[in-house]
Amino acid sequence: MTIAAARPVKTALFAKAALLASAAMLATPAAAQDGEDGLGANDLEDEGAIIVTAQRREQNILDVPISVATVDEERLTAILDAGADIRGLAGRVPSLYVEGSSGRTAPRFYIRGLGNVDFDLSASQPVSIVSDEVVLENVLLKGFPIFDIEQTEILRGPQGTLFGRNTPAGIIKFDTKKPTDTFEGYLSASYGRFDSAKVNAAIGGPLGDNFGFRVAGELTHRDDFVENVNPGADFAGNNDGRDDLGGFTSVAGRAHFELDLANFNSLLTLQYQKLDGTTTLFRANVLSPGTNNLNDNFDRFEVAYDGGRNNISNTEIGGVTWKNELGLGDLTLTSITSYFEADSDGVGDIDGGVGAGFLPGGSFPGFIPFPSETGSRDTDLEQVTQELRLASDMGTFSWQLGAFYFRDEFTVDNASFDGFGNPEATIIALTEQTNESYAVFAQGSLDLTERLTLTAGVRYTDDDKDFVGSRPLGFLGPIDARVSVGDDQVNWDVALNYEATNEIALFTRVATGFRAPSIQGRLLFSNDVTTADSENVISIDAGIKAAFGNTFRISAAAFYYEVDDQQFTAIGGAGNFNQLINADKGVGKGFEIDANLRPVRNLDIFLGFSYNDTEIQDEGLLVAPCGAPCTVLDPLVTVDGTTRASIDGNPFPQAPETILTASLRYAVPLSGGELYFFTDYTQVGETNFFLYESREFRFDGNLELGVRAGYIDYDTGLEVAGFVRNLTNEENLIGAIDFNNLTGFVNDPLIWGVETRISF
Repeated sequence: MTIAAARPVKTALFAKAALLASAAMLATPAAAQDGEDGLGANDLEDEGAIIVTAQRREQNILDVPISVATVDEERLTAILDAGADIRGLAGRVPSLYVEGSSGRTAPRFYIRGLGNVDFDLSASQPVSIVSDEVVLENVLLKGFPIFDIEQTEILRGPQGTLFGRNTPAGIIKFDTKKPTDTFEGYLSASYGRFDSAKVNAAIGGPLGDNFGFRVAGELTHRDDFVENVNPGADFAGNNDGRDDLGGFTSVAGRAHFELDLANFNSLLTLQYQKLDGTTTLFRANVLSPGTNNLNDNFDRFEVAYDGGRNNISNTEIGGVTWKNELGLGDLTLTSITSYFEADSDGVGDIDGGVGAGFLPGGSFPGFIPFPSETGSRDTDLEQVTQELRLASDMGTFSWQLGAFYFRDEFTVDNASFDGFGNPEATIIALTEQTNESYAVFAQGSLDLTERLTLTAGVRYTDDDKDFVGSRPLGFLGPIDARVSVGDDQVNWDVALNYEATNEIALFTRVATGFRAPSIQGRLLFSNDVTTADSENVISIDAGIKAAFGNTFRISAAAFYYEVDDQQFTAIGGAGNFNQLINADKGVGKGFEIDANLRPVRNLDIFLGFSYNDTEIQDEGLLVAPCGAPCTVLDPLVTVDGTTRASIDGNPFPQAPETILTASLRYAVPLSGGELYFFTDYTQVGETNFFLYESREFRFDGNLELGVRAGYIDYDTGLEVAGFVRNLTNEENLIGAIDFNNLTGFVNDPLIWGVETRISF
């Protein structure tokens, strides 16, 4: 398994220098705002209509014929308390799940059960992250920290018309805070368990009549809190002299510079992040045959590693985006240019334990058949995008058309080691993958009547990938490989939105999307470069949205989708492999509900629930089951002397059947301020880890509870709060490795802390 992490970025230094120079402005003082603008303004009526940009223009959410969920700033702040990363969104929105096996780097996303479990850093995903209208394609970019966010939207279902290929499941859309006409900002600092510390700051406003800026930054840190109890951990290549793991330090910044004239707006954005941390902690034999319960080998604060060099994980990301808008009467011409790059290095003790069964000293904890230690070195990513859009809103008819270009180049040096911490690789595989894509698109919305609107769109995409790989060192001997794949597709969507009353809207939508052909060329332990044809999705949605003043809002949708030639990654099994396959068909159906209610003043409640039923439909599709001694539940077939599992009828991997999420906020108004209490809860239902089903590699009912309580002074903008994440200290199995032993990994422990924030 490849572990993501980093070495210094080269050209990203321009972004670093600009952000460091701008950071000096964070110390500039300013006057406090009135109390009505403070954090206490938490009335549904005060908030007004929810405005989203799901269709690349500002609209009331009732007018958008898509299943859209939003996460407000307070909920997002609570989720990210104690230094959580983007994986904290898992289960916080109905039909949305997030997981990963590379620590804070390279998260993987699933919407309505559709995602990709491939841990390789070059793997494509059917869920796209779009930040400030720029797609972040590679998983390294998708792990960029979330801070200073204006709006978070989750668009469920295919978004191929406006957002292109690799969005058949949906997108997660972040809009960061931009320069404003008034001088404003904030500074917050928190401290908690394991010396967890987090500092967020932002400042912005006008610099002259037509120029504005906003600079924001985040520092997140946690000390190591997991002890390596292997007595030899200071030797065998652990050269830094420490035995502990689990900590991290992340520094990130963003700077917006905006020129705003009568008919022209130009926004330049610089971004940077540096992460030094620990990758996922794999734990050997924490499961027992026949059960998915953690056994006595599990201790949250201990591991026993002889490899991985403390599971280092380091990443560095830099980017620049330039958005220009020109008003041409009733038309608006928009250009968005972006360039991102990332470097990464990391290594992990994949077997999760010490020794091996064939050695004189044996292994612990439990039986480990062979050592496994792999990583990625000298990982380099460059991504370039360019989009042009022409749009018009003529009252009863609005339209937009555009063109899009995408290119990324990804190189990685994958390595395998002897498993005992020695720094010299025993296997080296060098790969380079280039992806280039072109697209043109158009979409229009026509008011058929005062209450009925028809929206339709179409997009043509051409996508090509080229792979070059070699293995100069390895027990299988040297190899060179070249593979190219490509496809062109037309995607479309048609939707109706009916405003039944001023408070209630009904919608239905039929949409298509596709994930472009994929290449998997991880040559460490195999001579095969596998490919997968494009997967094509057609989805049908029907739903209702309602907003009744300041007391009740609800959004509900039912859906059904089919995926032809669905791409899957067969991970593990007989060895440390990942291979691409196409299933004949995949089917998903279900529903999701998001509701906000205010039963009494100062009490706000959010409730969300989703049901996702997914099924692989391919009678002849066989995969290798676990190499570890697990209990396979699928029919087993012997092919050429090798055991295979039939996965026809199985659910998609990492596709929770149900998600229940809720939050509650209650405020007690005081003179010039308020006391508040906030709590959030999520429970994720039955989820299978791999393509085959077993008793061990799954979970059902993982839950987490968080609380936050504090005081806000409206006059000064001061907030003081305390928080606890994972309040009940749940020990949730969230992932596993199946080719070596019954290895598992778990969620974060209980984290408590205190925070102070000043807004001005």
